[in-house]
Amino acid sequence: MLHPTSLLPPFSFPCRRWKMGCFSFLKMMMFVFNGVIFLSGLAVLGIGIWVKVDGGSFVQILGAAAPQLMQLINVGYLCIAVGTFLLLMGFLGCCGAMKESKCMLLLFFVIILILFIAEVAGAVVVLAFSSMADIFIEHLKNWAVKTLREDYGRQDDVTAIWDTTMKELKCCGFNNYKDFNSSYFYQTHSQTYPAGCCLLPKHECLESELDSTKQGCLHEFQTFLSRNGRIVGGVALGIAVLELAALAVSLVLYCQIGTNA
Repeated sequence: MLHPTSLLPPFSFPCRRWKMGCFSFLKMMMFVFNGVIFLSGLAVLGIGIWVKVDGGSFVQILGAAAPQLMQLINVGYLCIAVGTFLLLMGFLGCCGAMKESKCMLLLFFVIILILFIAEVAGAVVVLAFSSMADIFIEHLKNWAVKTLREDYGRQDDVTAIWDTTMKELKCCGFNNYKDFNSSYFYQTHSQTYPAGCCLLPKHECLESELDSTKQGCLHEFQTFLSRNGRIVGGVALGIAVLELAALAVSLVLYCQIGTNA
């Protein structure tokens, strides 16, 4: 009696082996790619927790070896949030591929799809609907000025983020130094301005000692984007390509699971 497989067309076996090989390759690539994301998330999460729990030791150990990492001490909670997200995505991708879990792959696909749609929608709004972009900038301006006037000098995290921003962009305030007028910092520091706005940036100063060459951070950020627009666009395009690749691979694995038995 003939074996059932002998009734299959002769070309079906190479085709099936090719499909199995592609499936295994995609699984391995998914595992490696998301493994890197998982380890990166673990590192960022660890740094964020380290900074918030014992910032002093972080400064002593990495301050001399890698001064550029010192800025991380000002964004500890952001590191924790980003690290947790990367950790979750890496876990879903790795385990979903290797365990052939449709549930994990579907969740991974949905999260990446939401991110991609949000990025595309944001780009469309900025490029095609300038009036909406202006409304967004106006809301951002109101929020930024509010934090400068009410929280700068009062909340350590907000103060540290603004200090880092003004130092890196070489700016003062969101619009200009007048954002600090009548602020909590201005009133509690003898009507002086933050050190980042001063000619001698080691201590606070009066209005007569301000660095007149420093513009607001919004102006400096717009200048940065105009000078580095191609780099920013290239990075955004690279991220979009990676997200599309992740969507395609996760969808293929999801559809193929259960058909290779």
